[in-house]
Amino acid sequence: MGVKREPVGAGEESVWDYPRPPRLEREKARLKVVFNGVTVADSTNGFRVLETSHPPVYYIPMNDCKMEYMKQSAHRTYCEFKGTPNYYDLSVNGKEVSDVAWSYPNPDTGMEAIKDALAFYGKKVDACYVGEEKATPQEGDFYGGWITSRVKGPFKGGPGTFGW
Repeated sequence: MGVKREPVGAGEESVWDYPRPPRLEREKARLKVVFNGVTVADSTNGFRVLETSHPPVYYIPMNDCKMEYMKQSAHRTYCEFKGTPNYYDLSVNGKEVSDVAWSYPNPDTGMEAIKDALAFYGKKVDACYVGEEKATPQEGDFYGGWITSRVKGPFKGGPGTFGW
């Protein structure tokens, strides 16, 4: 494969040390999503899924999301580790984006904690925060990881990384 890992310092982690199949863990930091000037998700009860070569994907319980702005879409995919998700469109004060988030109504074994929690594509909203840090969206059109300063790559998703 020939991937050159970024150096990791104190308090940092490499996505190349994440497992496959992925691991689910509680996120201690506050998670926040902003779209069209409105905070549409804000939680201290989130989770993150960690998988080799991917930045963390953060899941926010629907109870901590403003579901009045969300509408389930017809889009469907399948994840070999989590199951079949539902996708959601977002509409806030006249601005709309399709398939901005997804959730697993019946997640596979080991992922039950993210049942009915939303993961947001960072590049489809104005901002995603982990704690006070604004996260950078993972490259590409398929994955939805959020990159913070403590997570080191390189990350799957950008050009030339499909085969990783």
